[in-house]
Amino acid sequence: MVDRNLVGAGISRRPLAETVTAFAQRLGQGAWLLLAAALGCAVTVALAPPGQNRLIAASVGMTLCLLVLGLRGITLAQALRLRRLERDLGLLMGQDATPCFSTDGVGVIRFQNAAARARFGPRDGTTLMASLQDHFVSPASVLYRLQSRAMNGGAAREDVVTRNAHTRLSCHRIGPTMFLWRLEEFLDRTGVGRGAETLSLPMLVANKAGVILFSNEAMRRLAGGRPRHLDRIFTTTRLRSGEEIEVDGADGKIRAILAEIEGPGERREIYLLPMPGQAELTSTDFETVPVALLKFAADGALMSANRAAREAIGLAPDQDISIADLFEGLGRPVTDWLADVMAERVPSGAEVLRLGTAETDRFFQITLRRIVEGGRPLALAVLTDATALKTLEAQFVQSQKMQAIGQLAGGIAHDFNNLLTAISGHCDLLLLRHDCADPEYADLVQIHQNANRAASLVGQLLAFSRKQTLKPERLDLQELLSDLTHLLNRLVGERISLSLAHAPDLGPIRADKRQLEQVLMNLVVNARDAMPDGGTIRIETEALTLKEELRRDRAVVPPGDYAVIRVLDTGCGISPERLQKVFEPFYTTKRVGEGTGLGLSTAYGIVKQSGGFIFVDSEVGHGTVFHLYFPINSAGSTVQKTAPSRRNPARLGEGVVLLVEDEAPVRAFASRALRLRGYTVLEADSAEAALKTLEDPAVNVDIFVTDVVMPGMDGPSWVRQALETRPNVRVVFVSGYAEDCLSQSQARIPNSVFLPKPFSLSDLTDTVQQQLH
Repeated sequence: MVDRNLVGAGISRRPLAETVTAFAQRLGQGAWLLLAAALGCAVTVALAPPGQNRLIAASVGMTLCLLVLGLRGITLAQALRLRRLERDLGLLMGQDATPCFSTDGVGVIRFQNAAARARFGPRDGTTLMASLQDHFVSPASVLYRLQSRAMNGGAAREDVVTRNAHTRLSCHRIGPTMFLWRLEEFLDRTGVGRGAETLSLPMLVANKAGVILFSNEAMRRLAGGRPRHLDRIFTTTRLRSGEEIEVDGADGKIRAILAEIEGPGERREIYLLPMPGQAELTSTDFETVPVALLKFAADGALMSANRAAREAIGLAPDQDISIADLFEGLGRPVTDWLADVMAERVPSGAEVLRLGTAETDRFFQITLRRIVEGGRPLALAVLTDATALKTLEAQFVQSQKMQAIGQLAGGIAHDFNNLLTAISGHCDLLLLRHDCADPEYADLVQIHQNANRAASLVGQLLAFSRKQTLKPERLDLQELLSDLTHLLNRLVGERISLSLAHAPDLGPIRADKRQLEQVLMNLVVNARDAMPDGGTIRIETEALTLKEELRRDRAVVPPGDYAVIRVLDTGCGISPERLQKVFEPFYTTKRVGEGTGLGLSTAYGIVKQSGGFIFVDSEVGHGTVFHLYFPINSAGSTVQKTAPSRRNPARLGEGVVLLVEDEAPVRAFASRALRLRGYTVLEADSAEAALKTLEDPAVNVDIFVTDVVMPGMDGPSWVRQALETRPNVRVVFVSGYAEDCLSQSQARIPNSVFLPKPFSLSDLTDTVQQQLH
């Protein structure tokens, strides 16, 4: 078999006899060199003295002479054989009416009969491929395929479509390196060929690859020449029989109906019916159906819209607009989606898009489907109003975002509480060794004060994430607001008047007094800042009983008795788009340096953690109202104190403390603080290390001071395990998170209290002393 690459290079894989002959021919071409070498040997014999060298030269010279004579004989015999073969071919095929050629292994023409010379002209010395390249498409692949089959089987043939007819091309092997070719043309076969030239309809024949094998005169006139490939004529590669398509003609684009017939040999016969005009197709049912329907062309232009669609999206009856102008929000051009549906690259599907022509946010679910009307492909769009669905989705996303921000704030606050505990604690240790006269005392006080300010900021983050440690108690709102009035009057200034209105018979609520005061101060300060030219702030309370649940702003207020606090102002108000973001952390409309954006988010977190609800109403230019709902707490239960506030300095302590803390700076401060108070301190950096220390029965421990959240085993888990063998040991839990995260576990651990971070030296030692004594 002839290798395709070797044929192109003039080299082929030949049988042994062919290889020997070719080798002899090439040596024959260098016979003169061999003869020159033989003459050199003769001169050597003549001039060399008698001896062995003279004898060797004579032998080599004789051998070369014999080799030259033999090679010349082979060459002459080969030439005679080729002449006899050409003579025989001339006698056999010379008068054949069918064009015939003989070629060697690389395709060079050796013989042409009279019909071949008349049909293709003299082609001596050229290749058969060059002779046939204008006769039909891709002659190289056809010739290679036939020659390979003939090399193996002796003969091969194949029918190909030419410009004017069908041709049967035959190949016969007539020697080791010689092939005989015959080209039989059949006119008007299967209606294609010269018979198609008389058709007034443009038609062509193409193969699977899109190469045009034949085009009639009408097609050539339409295309302005002989087209070579389908993409030269058609704007799309997907051709569908019976549909209207666009054709690139010599005089511009032409619309035509396409008809395709499957031809022999996987060939495509394509006929075109040009359309002189385009009739607009209308349907009474399309106009009156109570579903919003639109029809788009392949380029996105709106072709028609029924009454329901025009009313839904606000279109004029004859408005000229495209799908890209109507809809947006897909993340890529809407026309790309339309093109994918029209080309059937993606199945018909639905997308929710924003109406680009609307002043407010309006969303529609659009279902696109490819249809054919009168041979013309269109995209049918079915519209469904999805504004309510998108609003609900936006609310859900907002809820998820707020939850994620809360988790992030809580995690950051926990780590900062550890740092602040170490900073303020070591500052306390330094203050113990300095008095007011020391020059470093003022610097240490500044460090301590700034650490407390940082702890307050961290407390705001924890309040938003609802992980702040609260100390709830039963509060009388009338008493609390009366006590707070003096401070609030100083906050608002002279140009703003502050008034209070109390409702009679307002029941008590359960909340952290200090944190509730912080909420009210934040709301009053925001109201003050919204009235730079002065105004009125009013705080009023109301006893409210809900018979049914109240649903508002994605919150559900259950039925019951509530104390409502309202903070009203006559300021500039809040726009609707900003109103949805006022409780987000770090969101502020104030200039840089005027606010942190944590005031309202802190108020939101404190109210929610206290079991209440907070809502806001506002109108631009008319002021803002904040509503705070707190459940009435009629029960007389008291609240257990988790850790004492600052006490007087206690007497020196006695006892053994097992201190478990994974943060080394916090552990170092706590250990030194307890030792200064006289306690014996055993340190462990993990729960596992603490349990290993307790394995020694000789170790006596009076109290555990342990962090709650640690890598590996947490605080409550290891304490429960340790108390199985040491049931009388008391426990102090410390954490940067709220006590709520420990309350359930702490309830199952007797003799335990909670100390929130950051804590001071006195807070730690007083809590330990209270537990022991």
